[in-house]
Amino acid sequence: MSASVEPTLDNLQLVGREQVEDLLYREAELLDRWKLDEWLTLYTDDASYVVPSNDLPSGRPERDLVLIDDNRVRMEARVERLNSRKAHREYPHSNTSHQITNVRLRPVSGGLLPVKAEFVVWRFRNGREDRYIGHYEMLLVLVGGELKIRSKRPVLAMTTLRSAGDVAIIL
Repeated sequence: MSASVEPTLDNLQLVGREQVEDLLYREAELLDRWKLDEWLTLYTDDASYVVPSNDLPSGRPERDLVLIDDNRVRMEARVERLNSRKAHREYPHSNTSHQITNVRLRPVSGGLLPVKAEFVVWRFRNGREDRYIGHYEMLLVLVGGELKIRSKRPVLAMTTLRSAGDVAIIL
């Protein structure tokens, strides 16, 4: 019995929505199953993960206050903390359900594939239900024939986080 081998890609121009959706759905599944170490493998070594504040969705970390501004090193530290008992807000872990829709690909430019997608993340913890609603702005690249995430920017549509609590989970 032979193991199935994922086909490799060699041209970002030929990447279609199905491959992008597969990547986004895989990421959602890994986050929902708390397989955070495996989730990190979906990102490039020079990845960035930025969540702007609700009142300034166009905010940039170099000039504005943002909720999260992680590079790969900080992403790894966040995963290490969330995997340990040191993350009191997430121990025991929340149950989450990531819903992704309306995936749109933009033209490839400079070796990057811009992608936008809508999301709803449901979070269940301590008898409480919270939801985070917004859209992703992502840049994807090919690394060794695999589609990887170079940058991810979840932009929240919510005007306040009070009802949803904090963003300790990874959106």
